[in-house]
Amino acid sequence: MSEDLAAAMAAALGHEVAAAPEAAVHGGSINDCLRWQTSQGPVFVKSTLLARRAMLDAEVDSLERLRQAGALRVPALLAIGSTDTEAFLVLEWLDLVEPDAASEERFGEALAWQHRIRGPDYGLERDNFIGATPQPNRPMDDWAAFWRERRLLYQLELAASSGHTGRLQDRGRRLLEMMDVFFASYRPAASLLHGDLWSGNRGALADGTPVVFDPAVYYGDREADIAMTCLFHGFGPRFYSAYAATWPLDQAAGTRRALYNLYHVLNHLNLFGGSYRKKAEGLIDRLLAAAGH
Repeated sequence: MSEDLAAAMAAALGHEVAAAPEAAVHGGSINDCLRWQTSQGPVFVKSTLLARRAMLDAEVDSLERLRQAGALRVPALLAIGSTDTEAFLVLEWLDLVEPDAASEERFGEALAWQHRIRGPDYGLERDNFIGATPQPNRPMDDWAAFWRERRLLYQLELAASSGHTGRLQDRGRRLLEMMDVFFASYRPAASLLHGDLWSGNRGALADGTPVVFDPAVYYGDREADIAMTCLFHGFGPRFYSAYAATWPLDQAAGTRRALYNLYHVLNHLNLFGGSYRKKAEGLIDRLLAAAGH
């Protein structure tokens, strides 16, 4: 169906598009990610089933919010549209390189400035997606309640519906009942978050400019973004030192890190299964122990 997709992209872009993609791009575990030549140069194309068009619309919204923030570079939107069977998103092609130490430092500082942008409440006025999973964002003015209900409870219920019951649910529910202890003297700012900040969703231009993509934006505790950078690793010490120099984290941030990463581990359990259940249970056990339970 690449010819139909090419024709639709050409109409949306207003210039010629090659009949077929030039190459697949690494990283498309949910959608097809492609490098596609046009008469104006290469573009990045993400295509998916038409039924998943809402995922692309949400991505466009998140990218625009980060673009308006002006702290970190994001790929520019060129077009979004659909054929009878597929939805597609066209972004500018960026030649990305692995961030070096100087770029890591710039990234840490820029992210801290992005986090200075605040929303009126925690959440967002629209829902979006974390990977392929719907991410409910209906705003709340209580951060601990938001994290409990919109993040952990939602993922635990998804896990239960997929057969992940027993100890995971029992211990998980206990954690939800007592998690306010982690916020006894801490009320975070409602910061503009990337929302899915692992190393696979960032890169750098040749001049060291840090770039982020595939966001799942909402307003929340900035520690949630920082925690995810630690979940799968890939960020260097100069990133963390530059962030801390720009806006230091609360002294108890390390304690809450497991609470924030539990959300992503549960999401991976719901998407991929496998060993993520054991990892989720381990995080829950650690959190309950930290809370004296």
